[in-house]
Amino acid sequence: MKRLIEVMIILLFFLLQSTLFQHIAFAGIVPNLMIIVTSGCGYINGKTDGMLAGFLSGLLMDVFYGDIIGFNALLFLFIGYANGYANRYFFPDDVKLPLVFVSLSDIVYLMVTYIVRFLLRARFDIGYYFLNVMLPELVYTSVIALLLLLPIVYMSRRGGVFEKYGE
Repeated sequence: MKRLIEVMIILLFFLLQSTLFQHIAFAGIVPNLMIIVTSGCGYINGKTDGMLAGFLSGLLMDVFYGDIIGFNALLFLFIGYANGYANRYFFPDDVKLPLVFVSLSDIVYLMVTYIVRFLLRARFDIGYYFLNVMLPELVYTSVIALLLLLPIVYMSRRGGVFEKYGE
């Protein structure tokens, strides 16, 4: 049942990223909700759930937006696995640490994307990419993650909605 809920959340976040957030993009930058859900699943539920969430999130992005099937799936799988290592530090009262993990995950995603898609094609303008793509997306994703994490923390305080699943 827990995995079914995670899959439904992944689909919901993908639909939100593909529809609603496309209309509220700032300067063409859309927050990466797939990073938020992958990082959150890994951080809250452990490595296995982080890998599952990452693979499904990346696969959805590859099928609908990617030109290389499997690139995002593999990258998100590793991000979910890495966030799963921090599961032992999960406390429902803390919002700062998940926000840090979401931000670090987004930086890793953007840097690997830059290396694979631009640097290997001899496009060396990382300053432009950092100022016009990486930094705005990082800030936008972090703000949205904060807005999404606050209700999760509130629900976990009120009713014990989330349990700590260790691996």
